[in-house]
Amino acid sequence: MQYILLIYGEEAIWEADPDVEQKMADYGKLAGELREQGKLVAGEELAPVATATTVQVRDGEAVVSDGPFMETKEVLGGFFTIEAESLDEAIEWAAKIPDARDGKIEIRPLVDHSGDGA
Repeated sequence: MQYILLIYGEEAIWEADPDVEQKMADYGKLAGELREQGKLVAGEELAPVATATTVQVRDGEAVVSDGPFMETKEVLGGFFTIEAESLDEAIEWAAKIPDARDGKIEIRPLVDHSGDGA
């Protein structure tokens, strides 16, 4: 089963982190471990939320605005999509994500549409 591990945190904390080089090295180590075990499907860091564009369709018209849809301190900073045998295994991987120490990791199973023609 595939799970997406969504990495949330406060940008101010990320920007002020004195151990950013070590954290990036830890991310590289984790990605390498996932890759070696055949668990990594995808993973990316997202650009800062200030670069986001939000699109909504209202009355048939696209309404485009800068930034995120909701005001919040915690923002989505990146993700890993992994193959895991169970939610318990996905939790084990999520706990290894460096930003789990000062942010939050949301785990969501992906829906498999491969057999329904979608």
